[in-house]
Amino acid sequence: MSAESDLVAPADTGVHQKAVNQGVAPATYGQGDRPPRGDYAQARTDYTCEQDWATYSAADHDLYRRLYERQAAQLPGLACDEFIAAVKHLGSPTHIPRFDALSDAVYRATRWEVVAVPGLIPEEAFFSLLSRRKFPVTGWIRKPEEFDYVVEPDVFHDLFGHVPLLFNPMFADYMQAYGAGGLKASRLESCEYLARLYWYTVEFGLIDTPAGLRAYGAGILSSAGELRHSVTSPQPRRVGFDLERIMRTRYTIDSYQSSYFVIDSFQQLFDATAPDFTPLYRRVAAQDEIAAGSVVAADRLY
Repeated sequence: MSAESDLVAPADTGVHQKAVNQGVAPATYGQGDRPPRGDYAQARTDYTCEQDWATYSAADHDLYRRLYERQAAQLPGLACDEFIAAVKHLGSPTHIPRFDALSDAVYRATRWEVVAVPGLIPEEAFFSLLSRRKFPVTGWIRKPEEFDYVVEPDVFHDLFGHVPLLFNPMFADYMQAYGAGGLKASRLESCEYLARLYWYTVEFGLIDTPAGLRAYGAGILSSAGELRHSVTSPQPRRVGFDLERIMRTRYTIDSYQSSYFVIDSFQQLFDATAPDFTPLYRRVAAQDEIAAGSVVAADRLY
């Protein structure tokens, strides 16, 4: 996803015009049955908004605490060591963190910031924020009846699942480069391919370690059920990382994944995504899509 000249796109490009908030929830590529929730009318043109920390109730903070404590207890043996080492930076689990204080901490470590958004945002807006080292975090928290599983990313998913690895300099730089590559993909009308890469790596990626498979994807790490399912269940397909295969593979947003892709190391992921993606997008566009959960002849299965 070569970012040779894409770290900051010109302010008057079509990319930014397409990302302007129209006060309504965005369309998403994943296959789901419910529209995104969130008050988009209150967001700025780039989809950022105020966290409004004072509106969280005591029950909201307690729900966050229970979610955090349950996930933290499951990390050993299921999460990668890099994540386990970084999650402490979120601070005390007794309350939902204030984004401004968390931003101060992550900025000191890797020059990233945490910004609030109403919920899911369009790919162009998302890529633009990442390219400027701003990570969008959903302001609302799930309902108590969604304790075990929530379809969309809420404040717990975004904070617990994504933010810890932003304290890791290598991963932080990769995320900025990913955002810059996304801006280029939007100009090439290839955002869907890059969205699939994000989904199967940053959200639902597994890594092969000397101790066995471990999770590094935020969607896995923030889900009690999927954390164990992704690493230990015999049901899903676990496929060796293949960039072109991932970009051809559809995904679902409202169930456990039926396919996971496994990297050998973070270095493998970074090296594979360093070149210019333009010819890759052309090759992918010329081939058939692959259904989630399918196996193809060239797959290296775990």
